[in-house]
Amino acid sequence: MQSGQIMVGAHEGVYIIKLIGDVRLNLCTSFDSFIDNMFARGDFAGVAFDLHSAEGVDSTTLGLMAKIAIRAQERGCQKPLVFSADKGIRHLLDAMGFDSLVEISDEHRDFSVETKPLLCNTPDECAAREKVLEAHRVLMSMNEQNAETFRDLVHTLERECEPFGKRSTHLH
Repeated sequence: MQSGQIMVGAHEGVYIIKLIGDVRLNLCTSFDSFIDNMFARGDFAGVAFDLHSAEGVDSTTLGLMAKIAIRAQERGCQKPLVFSADKGIRHLLDAMGFDSLVEISDEHRDFSVETKPLLCNTPDECAAREKVLEAHRVLMSMNEQNAETFRDLVHTLERECEPFGKRSTHLH
C-alpha cells in the first residue's frame, strides 16, 4: 500500500480534502490543525472528501472526518460529500454510521480546485495520543455500535494520557 497523503484545496469557501494511499494516524495532528484553520476562516461554505485514491483509512482519520461533518452541520452547511467507489471503504463508512453525517457517492468527480499536500509534522507521542482519543470519542458519539466498538480503546488511551501525578502508585 502507498503511504498516505492528504491533499487540500478550496474554491469560494468549499474545501476539497483528498485522501491518497493508506491514510493513518501519523497525519492526525496536522490534519486536525488544518480542520481548526478551515473552520476559523470566515468563508467556509462546505466540504467534499475525495477518497477515490484512498487505499485505506484508519479510525483516527475517520473520526476527524466525522468531526468535520459535525462542525459543518453545526454551521448550517449541507452534509459533506464523500466520493468513493471502493467497496471496502464504502462498507467501512456504512458500518461506522457515516450515512447520517455525509452524502456518499461513487461518482468520480474531477474537481477543478488545485490541491496541495498537507504538510505533516511528525507528532510527538502525547499530542498524537490526544488526537487519537478525540477522534475516537467523536466516532463513539455517532452511534451505540461505535460506542461499544471503541469503548475499551478510549478507556485505555484515557488512562495512558493521565498525568503521572493522578495515577495511583502503591510502592511500599
